Amino acid sequence: MESMNTRIALVTGANQGIGFQVAKELAGKGMKVLLGSRDKKRGETAAKEIGNGTVAIQLDVTDRQSIADASASIQKQFGRLDVLVNNAGISNTRMQKLGLSMHEYMASTRASLTSIDEMRVVWDTNVFGVLAVYQAMLPLLRESKDARIVNVSSTLGSLSLNSDPNSGYSSFYNPVYAASKTALNGITLSMMLELKDTTIKVNLVSPGFTKSALTNFEGFESLEDGAREVVRVAALGPEGATGTFTTWDNVPVPW
Repeated sequence: MESMNTRIALVTGANQGIGFQVAKELAGKGMKVLLGSRDKKRGETAAKEIGNGTVAIQLDVTDRQSIADASASIQKQFGRLDVLVNNAGISNTRMQKLGLSMHEYMASTRASLTSIDEMRVVWDTNVFGVLAVYQAMLPLLRESKDARIVNVSSTLGSLSLNSDPNSGYSSFYNPVYAASKTALNGITLSMMLELKDTTIKVNLVSPGFTKSALTNFEGFESLEDGAREVVRVAALGPEGATGTFTTWDNVPVPW
């Protein structure tokens, strides 16, 4: 068992991209980071690169048995969880296969054209996967004196921004990725309401348009910038805010 003074943090989808950067920075802040990775070997490589006692955990958020096994492993080794960062997410299944640019792909995902099969795959990770991990890890979070859940969303999921005719976001709103983040925001709100009378804090964060596999490396911000707000919120103490939706640096995002 780790010392009660050492915070135990699980970051899903952390073998690459923003998740990796978040795991690296939380480990640098002295947390015991559990690096969730669908591929255990890739997770072990990433954990070794981060160092600072980072431990790789096989975790596929679309696989109920994988989630249950991860929860049981954390229970056995640590007995609790202090920070849960639901970072794992995908934006599409076709862009790289077909060699499409971001704009070309977006044109193919209008409501009248979008692939229902692709939508199901993306939502399975971005929506149902987050809820499944939450349900499995909640008993461990309840064992913490100061637990925090950080769900990584996107400004693309904001209904307020996308319904504004003067907003630049609406041209990117589609039923596959963007609407999956809207659904994630709704699920996060349900978590906030369920836990409002407990000591468990829940926050929603948008990392911005980051250069990563999620954006086909067409984003504007670096991984360090993308991870910045996630890390800041995940590291908040017991007096830190709950029920917020922010992007960097601590800028409120309209729901």
